[in-house]
Amino acid sequence: MVVASPGVAAVKPSIDQVENLRKQATKARNELQGLDKELKGLRKEVRQSKKRLRETLAELAKADEEFDRIRGPLAQLANSAYQAPAASGALSIFGPGSATDALHASADVTFLAGSDQALIDAAEELRDRREDLADDAQDLQSRTNLDQAKIKKQQKTLFKRVDDLKNQLNKMLKNLDLDRDTELTLRCDESLVEDSKKFPNGLIPGQYLCKIPQQGFLLRADAALSFVKLNAAYKKRFGVDMCVRDAYRDLAEQQRLYYARPGFAAIPGHSNHGLGQALDLCGGVQTSGSVQFTWLEANAGTYGWFHPSWAYSSPFEPWHWEFGTQDR
Repeated sequence: MVVASPGVAAVKPSIDQVENLRKQATKARNELQGLDKELKGLRKEVRQSKKRLRETLAELAKADEEFDRIRGPLAQLANSAYQAPAASGALSIFGPGSATDALHASADVTFLAGSDQALIDAAEELRDRREDLADDAQDLQSRTNLDQAKIKKQQKTLFKRVDDLKNQLNKMLKNLDLDRDTELTLRCDESLVEDSKKFPNGLIPGQYLCKIPQQGFLLRADAALSFVKLNAAYKKRFGVDMCVRDAYRDLAEQQRLYYARPGFAAIPGHSNHGLGQALDLCGGVQTSGSVQFTWLEANAGTYGWFHPSWAYSSPFEPWHWEFGTQDR
């Protein structure tokens, strides 16, 4: 934003500057969404790792049970070794050191032959495995915590950046002597279209929709930008803005209309109004064959709007118009 020096009149920003600032805000928002996806991916990896850890520890617990089962015979073995010559220290099998090393050091190797030795080796291997797994899990958790902290810090920075850019954009727009349609166009970010498709019909948050010249009504970004142009052409022909009775309709309103007029409103969750791609018009357009309706039939397609074929007969709704490609 251009800031004037003391005693110097402020220089109004150009439309190009405003457009560039809006692109920066869009880029920052997209980066923020990318970080959200990365964070979700990390959390998923942590959940999977914890699941593997639980499964492995369960297996190790069974192995510990098996080792406990053979401690009796090993105790007898240690006792025999203690009573044998040169058996000093045999009971250290029950100490903190390695059972195998203790037995090897204090008893005859022949005592450890056969299945007893195999069981001891298996128990040793499982204990080592558990220690390695615990170390790996701790490392993974530490790395994940660091990554999450880093991403959250980046998110906080980007949130501030987005807010700052929006504030700058609003100040720039106030400093410009813009006509209504230009301001609406600059405030409407067409990249919001893909984001809005992620939400269910009738549940699109307001920040993913754009205002149109008719106060109080919203549409999906691409539909809104096209309607601004269509409305300008209509106003040039008839001298007034188009009359809008309804635009984006949330799920609750669609349900209310459906139950109030069964058969005359789309099933909730299936209306193009809930996608921000439909308008109900008035001011003459609602009358089939009127000058306004005929003009719209001839010109709406230039701006991506059309009167769906079903609205000519079943049910007959001359006031209903949609944006996009007619496929029904």
